[in-house]
Amino acid sequence: MDDSGKMTTLRKGKNGFTCMVIGAEKMCADANSMAFFDAWAKHQVPPDKLGLTYMLAGDDGASNTDPYATAKAADNHWVATGPHVMVVGPATKSLGLPSTADADPSGPYMMWAGTPYEHAMIPVASAKPAAPKPDEMKK
Repeated sequence: MDDSGKMTTLRKGKNGFTCMVIGAEKMCADANSMAFFDAWAKHQVPPDKLGLTYMLAGDDGASNTDPYATAKAADNHWVATGPHVMVVGPATKSLGLPSTADADPSGPYMMWAGTPYEHAMIPVASAKPAAPKPDEMKK
């Protein structure tokens, strides 16, 4: 995606997800998430549909209270989350996740709580497998 929001297709996929690079951020989103983020970009009401997005390389951070903040500031509760999935849509409010401004990105939380763009952030483990514990090793 360029600075004006214009998308260039590098390769057409077949799984219903759109993967994109925006600056240093890499993410893949299903059609409902794309509609959600399109509404966010246009300052419109997002659709009432559940969507799934993943950012397995993590993110560079964003305000957890201001959906349109572009840089960290003393009052915008900046949070950087490692590899994670995002679930969008009003139904995510029923998950019971913490919605505090100062989120703990090591666990699930609601981002942009109290705004039309509130969504669930769910960290996922690194793709690197953990070494087996000595008592789990077979002899």
